[in-house]
Amino acid sequence: MSSFPDVRPRRLRRSAAIRRLVEENRVAPAELVLPMFVKEGLTEPRPIASMPGVVQHSRESLRKAAAEAVHAGIGGIMLFGVPERKDETGSGGIDPDGILNVAIRDVVAEVGDGTVVMSDVCLDEFTSHGHCGLIAPDGTVDNDATLAAYAEMAVAQADAGAHLLGPSGMMDGQVGVIRRALDAAGHTDAGILAYAVKYASAFYGPFREAVESTLQGDRRTYQQDPANLRDSLREVRLDVAEGADLVMVKPGLPYLDVIAAVRDEVDVPVAAYQISGEYSMVEAAAANGWIDRERAILETLTSIRRAGAQIILTYWAVEAARLLRERY
Repeated sequence: MSSFPDVRPRRLRRSAAIRRLVEENRVAPAELVLPMFVKEGLTEPRPIASMPGVVQHSRESLRKAAAEAVHAGIGGIMLFGVPERKDETGSGGIDPDGILNVAIRDVVAEVGDGTVVMSDVCLDEFTSHGHCGLIAPDGTVDNDATLAAYAEMAVAQADAGAHLLGPSGMMDGQVGVIRRALDAAGHTDAGILAYAVKYASAFYGPFREAVESTLQGDRRTYQQDPANLRDSLREVRLDVAEGADLVMVKPGLPYLDVIAAVRDEVDVPVAAYQISGEYSMVEAAAANGWIDRERAILETLTSIRRAGAQIILTYWAVEAARLLRERY
């Protein structure tokens, strides 16, 4: 007779080899996307103090880093531009010679179809007031006027060669307006990665340093309430109906339940953005010796994958790809 207990789940945990064999969820380098910042006028990379290891790139360093990312085997790059001058309407985001559109051309020229080049369709990096849209006379963000600007911005980015456009401003109707504008301009093959679920989160702080945000007030009238889930699923359904090719949840770790619910709701690929605050918390704790940094990186990514995100935007994309190759 066998001794109690009869069932011993620990048999499948007894060695690293067995654990790898029965692992239920596994992150692949090709599922990771690296967000990258390019700053107009820089001649060398500039460190971002609140995001150790992340920089504002010059055009030259961006091209080099993009090539390194492709060599690492990651799935894509998401580009954000930081202009030298901002104005009320964010005109630098629409200008074909603005820093983001120039950077898209640079990266596409460097890597071609070696990775998926994505770009942020939002005005916040380019407006003097820091909001994601145009400001109405009463001081509110004008949804419909902003849609027209997004349409122009998306076409300019597609003209520059972006493969996926990422509308992140949370304006009502943004996906449909951008889809129609892209099609009318002949960019029927350009895809839309919709920031369908984007919460008004406290975890964006370091990102605002990265893009030198001049935000006045907050974004709670257009980004989503962290308390809500049904509202997020409604947004997702609307974006898919308007033509989104992929949908994204942002942030990642505080919203694992939302990622899981979105995965169950749609039949398009689901992405999640592991944002700056999530990154910086781990880096700060590791710098203080409080956690094992590399294990924490892989654990956080695995949790997002387990929740249902097929694609993960993370500032650790290139390093994580190396760690995953070493692990498997």
